[in-house]
Amino acid sequence: MPAPPRRRRSAPLAAVAAAALLTASLAACGQEAKGGSRYKAEKGKGGTVGLAMPTKSSERWIADGRNMARQFKSAGYKADLQFGDDKVENQVAQIENMIAKGHRLLVVAAIDGSALTDVLRRAKEADIPVISYDRLLLGTENVDYYASFDNERVGELQGGYIVDKLKLDEKKDEEFDVELFAGSPDDNNTKFFWDGAMKVLRPYIEKGQVKVRSGQTKMNQTTTLRWDGGTAQKRMDDLLSKNYGSEDIDAVLSPYDGISIGILSALKSAGYGSKDKPFPVVTGQDAELASVKSIIRDQQTQTVYKDTRKLAKQAVQMGDAVLTGKKPEVNDTKTYDNGKKVVPSYLLKPVSIDKSNTQRLVDDGYYKAGELK
Repeated sequence: MPAPPRRRRSAPLAAVAAAALLTASLAACGQEAKGGSRYKAEKGKGGTVGLAMPTKSSERWIADGRNMARQFKSAGYKADLQFGDDKVENQVAQIENMIAKGHRLLVVAAIDGSALTDVLRRAKEADIPVISYDRLLLGTENVDYYASFDNERVGELQGGYIVDKLKLDEKKDEEFDVELFAGSPDDNNTKFFWDGAMKVLRPYIEKGQVKVRSGQTKMNQTTTLRWDGGTAQKRMDDLLSKNYGSEDIDAVLSPYDGISIGILSALKSAGYGSKDKPFPVVTGQDAELASVKSIIRDQQTQTVYKDTRKLAKQAVQMGDAVLTGKKPEVNDTKTYDNGKKVVPSYLLKPVSIDKSNTQRLVDDGYYKAGELK
């Protein structure tokens, strides 16, 4: 049996050691809970960046995610790329998992820009900086920077193309029938696209030169949930059957290529696409391959080219600057108010593309020449 004195001396030592271990453990847990990413404690390369993209249903989001993952890896980081499949609950769970794993930075292209306030608060508590990617995160202070294109300019290019193609300023005594489509109501960019297009088109509507036979001239009457082409097709079917009959439509404002494809499907079903009944002017956005081919075949008329490689590069440069203790480059500190703060932004310039300049996409290396045949 051990001698009592040895037993009495070992008990206090064990207690002290246990208490010290517990204190250290609690301190470590507290640090992890408060700053799981160690963002404030450690500046520099390394660690993992979480990339939360909205969907794989659009080729542009797949390309954006892969471009960022590749560029972050080249810059000295690991990348955790996740797609939310257009389900908010999926994206929330993915971001929560990224926080739990202690990722150093989050780059988020939201499915619903206003649905992530709680999970972004947890990111802030963990000292993980957040970059809003292309779609502005709404109703939260817990977003540090925003990387996107000049979204109002996108709408201006679309509306302006309709004005130019219909020659509204030359044919002032003629009337033209136009229908309007807007993007998803849960995407903040929808308003900017709409405002830009309507800034150009509204004067012609107000003076009666442009007729919207459906009477649907407000954004909330024209939105397309989740930017879904099938939803757009159904609405276009309805607009044509109820408002046009034997009359032909002259143009359709479409904010996105996927919506444009749905609109064109409805137009084809209504007999458009022949010599006697040519397609109306149909705009778009993102220069997706299917739509560029459609433009070359004289179906869709226009798209707005946004070189997402450059956007991905900008987001990576922003993220790297944040993580290495530098100040990210921004060029807009006034426009993007998310309801809680004006988010410092970097905006890239979009380019209008129609059949006359699809070669630009090849020259820029965005597509190979063979892909456009």
